[in-house]
Amino acid sequence: MGKEKNYWLLKTEPGEWSWDDQAANGGLSKWDGVKNKQAQKYMKGMGVGDLCFFYHSGAKSRRVVGVVEVVRGWYEEGEGGGAVDVKAVGEMKTAVGLAEMKKELKGVEFSLFRQPRLSVLPVEKGVWDKVCEMGGGYEGEEECDD
Repeated sequence: MGKEKNYWLLKTEPGEWSWDDQAANGGLSKWDGVKNKQAQKYMKGMGVGDLCFFYHSGAKSRRVVGVVEVVRGWYEEGEGGGAVDVKAVGEMKTAVGLAEMKKELKGVEFSLFRQPRLSVLPVEKGVWDKVCEMGGGYEGEEECDD
């Protein structure tokens, strides 16, 4: 029996690394540059096969735009740093904005609302399913479930 799949949210400023950059890179990239120790702890908990929302942050974006899969777990890089490798799975059929999530998930415990400054966050399965439903799923998948 395999390891249980976990779900995450990875934030990026679209001016630094956007969904288009991810897709243009053959879909594969190293997710690095995370300095916050709590965010690094979450990354260390990622396993191959875990799915992550690709979230554009910044004043004008703040939305889930796609889904990536972890293809290589945490590895050390440089002094006190590390990375995971992720591969694009598909773009959300409809991007899901932060304001919409706050409205639809009102009263739901979601780390994005509790720890908005962290760039890597865990996502509960129920929240994952709801956000996927809100976005109509993502390309390459019939539904947003595994």
